[in-house]
This record gives sequence, structure tokens and C-alpha cells, in this order.
Amino acid sequence: MTKRIRLTDACIMRFKPGETDYTVWDTATPGLGVRVRTSGFRGYVLYQRGAGKVRRISLGPVTLKSVSDARKECLSILSDGHAAEPGSKSTPRSGIPLFRDYVEDPWKAVHRDRWKPSTRRNVESRLRNQLLPAFGHLILDRITPARVDAWFDRYSTTAPGNANKALALLRQIMNHAIATGHIALNPTRRTRMNPRPRLNRFLSAEEIIRLHDALDKFVAERPEWARQADIIRLLLFTGARKSEIKNLRWSEVDGDTLRLIDSKTGPRTVYLSADARAVIDRQQRGSGPFAFPSPIDPGRSHGDNLGLWPRVRERAGLSGVRLHDCRHTYASQAVMKGVPLPVVARLLGHRKASMTLRSAHVGDRDVEAAAERIGEAISLALDGSD
Repeated sequence: MTKRIRLTDACIMRFKPGETDYTVWDTATPGLGVRVRTSGFRGYVLYQRGAGKVRRISLGPVTLKSVSDARKECLSILSDGHAAEPGSKSTPRSGIPLFRDYVEDPWKAVHRDRWKPSTRRNVESRLRNQLLPAFGHLILDRITPARVDAWFDRYSTTAPGNANKALALLRQIMNHAIATGHIALNPTRRTRMNPRPRLNRFLSAEEIIRLHDALDKFVAERPEWARQADIIRLLLFTGARKSEIKNLRWSEVDGDTLRLIDSKTGPRTVYLSADARAVIDRQQRGSGPFAFPSPIDPGRSHGDNLGLWPRVRERAGLSGVRLHDCRHTYASQAVMKGVPLPVVARLLGHRKASMTLRSAHVGDRDVEAAAERIGEAISLALDGSD
């Protein structure tokens, strides 16, 4: 049965997906409706009749415009005979959707259930702030390499790293559009990402000592820094990611291991040295689930902001060292102690050995010493002594 009501923003948000797609029509604007798909996607549509034909025009997801804006767009289309898209005269044709509609459904419908919450937030942010404003109003086959290059060059002038991530997301979406038969070639295929700076900083043995001395002094001066200091120590002792430690739950602590339920690469085990275990043991167990709870709300994990780090870094004379370099230091120490690369990869929770190679570095002195040992071995072989 056809359903007609006066559409409002509030009632649209209450529309629930059914067993089949359905449309709720607006009584105020002829031809305007909200299409509700089984995936949960809700989008404005306009059915325009003329010359014995019915034209269906997609006006985009309901999350991007109000009912009032949709009605104004309908009036513009009905009066001018074409879709009034911002900055473009693009109108859906030959079954090829607008970029914004394609992103909402089917692309998101296929991918959203696979995303972790942090991934979902990052994807939504890049779509909302960059990709939808730049390409949302365009039909998929009107997103050209020239448009992509112009957008990427503009974005790269202020945030080259974020531009790379947004480009990677756009490339993924357009590859999906190829797979679904909407376009033949990916318009991002020739756009080269910005070169990444080589970040191979790790702490020497002397710098590690300076870091621990600085942490001890800060805690002695201000005991309230103790929890942040222990987070930093544990990052160095385990090579774990910051999110894995700050979100650590007591239920994941199992003797000399941390059995993480969910990390960047899924469930994994972190092995604790005696020093790392001592850091865990001295944490006071409260009523909350987290080993390092928020100082404001014990029921939540510690926030991302570790205000102690820039202070201790300055005192230890470690200018430019990032907190993530504790992870590089752990990996580099493992390699320098002869730990095989596949084992280091397991310790760090890497799926690919290439990631471990990026994390693990050795110093010039270690390389020089290794060269000396290799040279001695070759000399002994030549002399027939071995």
C-alpha cells in the first residue's frame, strides 16, 4: 500500500528498513519521497513525469540535507527541468548514480559491518570533510583524473598525509564502482601519493636510561603523574600500541601475558617481561574495568592525551621523539639482540613482515660491529681456520 504523509526531519529518522525497499511520499511536494532500503539507507527521490515518461532522480541521503532543502531542490528541478547540483550540472543518467548516493548504498552497505569503530569514524570524517564536498554532486563517470588531481593538489598543500589517506579511500570506492559495472577505469589510478618522510627514530641504550630517569623525577615531584609514567614505561617494555595499553582491561591481564580481545589487527597476545609485569602489578585495581582508567571517570579508559610525554621528552633531551617511537625502540632492540624477524612480527602484532621492517631499525654502531664480525668470519674461512 502506498504511504503518503507530510515529511518532516523527525519522522524520516524514524523510518525503519523492511523486508523489501519501500518509499514514503510527501503530501506537500508532488513527486518527492524518501526511499528506505533494506540496508537501512534512506534517501530522497523525485519522480518527474513528462512526455509519457517517468524520470527518477536521486537527491541524496537524508543525512546530508533537510526536508526543506529537498523540497527547494525539487522545485528547482521541476521548474528548470534538470537537477540543481552545486557547482555542476551533473544529473543521474543511464543508471549511473551520484557519488554521494553510491557511497551511502551500495558501497557503505558492503563495507560498514567490517569496520572497527575507529575505522568507521575515520572513514566518515574523510567522507564528510573532503570527498563528499569535492565529488558528492558528481555522477561517478564524471569524476575525472583531472578533477582528482586538482582536489588532491589543493588538499596536499595543507595536509599531505591526510590527503594520502583520503585518496586511498577514494581509490577504494572507485574500484568498487568498477566492480559493480558503473565505470570502466579508476580516475585515481595515475594520481601519485605524497612521499612519506622516513621515520626511523629509535632510542639508544643511553637515551632509554635518560627517559626512565626523567620519568622517575617527574613522578617524585608530582605523584599524580604516576599513571601516565607507567603507560609510557609499558609502551617501551612491550612495544604495544598506545591504544592497546590505554584501553587495557583487567580481564585481558593473564599472568605474564596480555590477551587483547581486539587490537588493530584483531585479537593478539602481548608477552610481558619482568619489568612490564611489575608495571601492571603496581596499578591499583578499582571498581572499573580498565587497568589505566580516566582520572575523571574511572569507568572509562585513559584518554589519548598524555600530557606528561612532551614534558618528559624535553627533560630527557629527546627532542622530536614521538611516543610511537617507543614501539620502534622495542622492535630495534629485538633485532639487535638477534631475535628472528618473524618472531619480532609476532611480538608487535604485525600481519606483514614489511611492517616489521619499517618498525625495526639498527644504529650505525651496531651495523659497524656486525660488519666487523662478518669480516672476521670470512677471513677465518679464507684462512681455512673454520
